[in-house]
Amino acid sequence: MSRRANAAARCPRCRLHGSLCICALIVPIATRTRLLLITHRSEDRKSTNTGRLATLCLTNSEVIVRGNESNPTPPFQPDPSSDAVFLFPFEGAVPLTEYAGSSRSITLIVPDGTWRQASKVRNRVGGLREIPCVSLPPGLPSTYRLRFEAHAHGLATIEAIARAMGVLEGQAARASVELAFRAMVERTLWSRGEIATEDVTSGIPAGAMRHDPRSGLARTGRPPLSCRRSPS
Repeated sequence: MSRRANAAARCPRCRLHGSLCICALIVPIATRTRLLLITHRSEDRKSTNTGRLATLCLTNSEVIVRGNESNPTPPFQPDPSSDAVFLFPFEGAVPLTEYAGSSRSITLIVPDGTWRQASKVRNRVGGLREIPCVSLPPGLPSTYRLRFEAHAHGLATIEAIARAMGVLEGQAARASVELAFRAMVERTLWSRGEIATEDVTSGIPAGAMRHDPRSGLARTGRPPLSCRRSPS
């Protein structure tokens, strides 16, 4: 199967294969905290990207795609009614917990991409150098099993966002985002034949297909089901 045909078989929203779509599991929640995701254009095209999945879970969110030389990213314009913070563990970053319970709303700016790409965002997008950096509290290692993480303390973008929302919005917000993440990871692993059906969060949709990424061929001859969407 060609890359173009493979892309056509995916849900345009959650980006899983149509037969494995998790859109029905995503229940967007409203938060006081605004999420601003700044993703690299090469990352934005990947089916394994988790940053956009996080924005599907949070209604108060926006995505900015950077890295296009012909269309430079405009400088960040802070909202005077909100405190903006940049989530990345640079030296000198303050704990995000210092903003928990703030009387002012928070704009959480999250760089998305490889560790190297994410570390450059603050210098590549105007206006971000003046934004204070924050770090997450210590936590469990990443459970993202679809990519190799070179940094021992590295997290998938959606994991970092979920933990940040847990600090700023409460554990219900964190749990909602993490549910979508687990379903995405486990359905993908199931589709590769790497985990059993009973180990998949929220189960496998009827008629779902396994897909062999090495051969590019589905392991059944059935066409993918129509993409499932969450209620509008």
